[in-house]
Amino acid sequence: MALRDSLSFILNGERVSLSAEDPSRTLLTWLRERRGLVGTKEGCAEGDCGACTVVLAQLGASGELEYQPVNACILCIGALEGKEVITVDGLKPLNGGQPHPVQQAMVDCHGSQCGFCTPGFVMALYVHFKDGGAAGGGASAADAIAGNLCRCTGYRPILEAAERASQLADAKREAAEDDARRKRLAELPKETTRVGGFFSPLSVAELAGFLLEHPKAAILAGGTDAGLWITKQHRDLGEVAYVGRVAELKRLSQTEKAVEVGAAVTYAEAYDALAAIHPDIGELLRRLGAVQVRATGTLAGNIANGSPIGDSMPVLLALDAVLLLQKGAATREVRLADFYTGYRKNVLQAGEFIRSVRVPKLGAGARFGAYKLTKRLDQDISAVCAAFHVDASGAARFGFGGMAATPARAPRAEKRYAEGIEAACAGLLEDFKPLSDQRASAWYRITTAQALLRKFDARVGPRALLEVAP
Repeated sequence: MALRDSLSFILNGERVSLSAEDPSRTLLTWLRERRGLVGTKEGCAEGDCGACTVVLAQLGASGELEYQPVNACILCIGALEGKEVITVDGLKPLNGGQPHPVQQAMVDCHGSQCGFCTPGFVMALYVHFKDGGAAGGGASAADAIAGNLCRCTGYRPILEAAERASQLADAKREAAEDDARRKRLAELPKETTRVGGFFSPLSVAELAGFLLEHPKAAILAGGTDAGLWITKQHRDLGEVAYVGRVAELKRLSQTEKAVEVGAAVTYAEAYDALAAIHPDIGELLRRLGAVQVRATGTLAGNIANGSPIGDSMPVLLALDAVLLLQKGAATREVRLADFYTGYRKNVLQAGEFIRSVRVPKLGAGARFGAYKLTKRLDQDISAVCAAFHVDASGAARFGFGGMAATPARAPRAEKRYAEGIEAACAGLLEDFKPLSDQRASAWYRITTAQALLRKFDARVGPRALLEVAP
């Protein structure tokens, strides 16, 4: 197997090749310390504030140009191959020396005060602009900046800038820029790479072979969790297998009964297919992190990380999702309900990885509901997350997050649901003994879990829109 020993990507129109840089280094530190591009700021170093937002451009499966905002503070530079990084520093020279319409709109609408967060807002709105959303403004613009925090402006002028940008757009200039970018991206090499201990394969066979030889290697997808190991725990990842370029793991397919989500498919890419199963799933995913997190984070990564407050798992448990695991050439299927063995522990063997997640669709006559309780609507971690599924025969599956050491089913409540709602609520007291922490007390969690089950049983909405009362 021929390996290329350097990373190749584009930065603000310039071809970059790195062979001596650690691919596990964050994009933010590389931009600021190696390239002097200090317009990209560090605010939180954990993907929450959006001050570090940059844009990745890449060619989709059909050759179309795709733009996604990402958090540079938790993105490893090894994930940049085949892409172009666009920073706030690069917008002006890319457009003939004139401010980009988004930048000019922020000036016209007084969208900046102290200015620290402004570059991140500009880049988030740049993607919104490129996707044609600027003309809409309003709610879609609010979604675009949900991952960006500002302490000064109150957001109104920034939302106005999103609408103003569309009025300043020069369609010919944007088309010419996109054409040039598309050509640059098409010229990037498409080879398996290994730089130091960082392995970036193109096929699942290469990935499986590497993990057999290096069973302790960290498996990296979007890095929305692993990035914090670097920035908060100051860990050296050592050997890394990056799955974001593996063709087989990028596949998303569906049948009449299920959606199959490859391990490298991002939340953004899987959104439409999963939201089509039930509106509550779409709303829950819309509130999972923000656009920057959903642009890189993956369903399989959320599952493998095993956080007890991961938002996707309660839904997947209620739907009885199945994982396809692979070790070498051998594969096996494991129900998600049987995957976890303890706090952040699972049944994966050394050298084994998640290949895909099969998410069943709702059968005829089935009822489903998903709920996320948080202290604010956007980009907040759940105090309690719950999903309920009852099929046409009355058989129940209830998935919970925030109630135990792992995302978990509620077997006693499920069994007693046929006896009535209060019997099922009593079953929850036997299923869970939640902890108290900074997000909620144990009393609140169990009381709310019972209330959500009653709400589902009474068919009262809304569900995934629910928030914790002040």
